[in-house]
Amino acid sequence: MTGGTDGPKESRRRARGELEGQVLAALWAAGGPATAVVVHENLGDDDTAHTTVLTILTRLCDKGLVTRQREGRSYVYTPVDDRPGMAAAGMHSLLDDGGDRAVVLARFVSDLSAEDERLLEQLLHGDGPLRG
Repeated sequence: MTGGTDGPKESRRRARGELEGQVLAALWAAGGPATAVVVHENLGDDDTAHTTVLTILTRLCDKGLVTRQREGRSYVYTPVDDRPGMAAAGMHSLLDDGGDRAVVLARFVSDLSAEDERLLEQLLHGDGPLRG
């Protein structure tokens, strides 16, 4: 008997939205508008096909997270927001979909570290770091 794998690489099913996050990270790593080829290279994943990256970029455009502009025979893609902005938008979306806002916020705050609590308090009072 063998060790239970089908070769040197074991296939793993990605979590929902994981590839979209990886494609966005690869697009941010480009530092500006980038073609699907550049995004695919930045992804550093030989197992993901170029056409899959194109599909994900199209979905991100449809969701309003990425814009695209024709450049020559292909498109260049640009994220609509940076990482902190995208994280904040995701938090707002989860808050909107979470039911009772007070309960969701209470649970969120109860799980914060002491340092994050202090930072949140500073931000709520306008004393926190500048937003970028």
